[in-house]
Amino acid sequence: MHLPCVPLNKSLRYSSFYGANIINVDLHSHSTVSDGVLLPAKVAQRAHANGVQLWALTDHDELNGLDQAEAAAQELGMGFIPGIEISVTWSGQTVHVVGLNIDRHYPALAAGLADVRQGREGRARQMADKLASLGIEGAYEGALAYAANSAMVSRTHFARYIVAHGYCNSLQEVFDRYLGDGKPGNVRVQWSSLEHAVGWILGAGGRAVIAHPGRYKYTAMQFDALFENFKDLGGQAIEVVTGSHTVSQYEEYAKVAKRYGFMASCGSDFHSPTEARLDLGKLPPLPSGLTPVWHDWV
Repeated sequence: MHLPCVPLNKSLRYSSFYGANIINVDLHSHSTVSDGVLLPAKVAQRAHANGVQLWALTDHDELNGLDQAEAAAQELGMGFIPGIEISVTWSGQTVHVVGLNIDRHYPALAAGLADVRQGREGRARQMADKLASLGIEGAYEGALAYAANSAMVSRTHFARYIVAHGYCNSLQEVFDRYLGDGKPGNVRVQWSSLEHAVGWILGAGGRAVIAHPGRYKYTAMQFDALFENFKDLGGQAIEVVTGSHTVSQYEEYAKVAKRYGFMASCGSDFHSPTEARLDLGKLPPLPSGLTPVWHDWV
């Protein structure tokens, strides 16, 4: 297991009572390497300025920001966990699986992520065509202008273009009207399988975490199948406190974690200072009675 690059002072370590947060942890954030707006080092600086003591960069399907993020965290004296957020297709929907404390040099992980990224350009062009038929012109070129990494054009980049040109008032409205699963501007793509994603993370020495489960539109029976499948494959945790959950969902997914024996993770899912529901480092404590995914890393 790969320990954080900057160990925390022993006086700040997590107590054996898992209900009390003693350190400020944020294990889900994005940079310009995927669909965030800040460079990896700038995300580190914002996290540190907001009081984060243990931080992970988890860009979508990309590892290239981790070296810069780690160097910045080390300079700041902030604990760092190398991470990734892998796009998965499960039961016809996109699910995101976060890998934490991974070996970024693990060959099978790098090769798998390269395969996942291959379909992005074709999907982006198809989305642009759909959006044009809905009266939103120039969306492909417009989305590219918001993507520092042209190989990682995503729905979020399209959404920023659509908001900037007055078609919608917020990113959430874009997803609700055009780009969410099943909406007229979205294009389905077959991402990684859950089995492959979890396997890459475990092979890289990391822990697999289902990101923001409250965002997915599954039935109760499908959720049970997802959690059972994930656990059978070696998945160890779910996000409980996240910027993508409502306050009521914190307790809901705390109960899920206890029911399945999952560890609990937390993260702002930070992309931008102006788009975040919760900024880096501003998460409330985990509900009591949970084992944090980071409990033996600090």
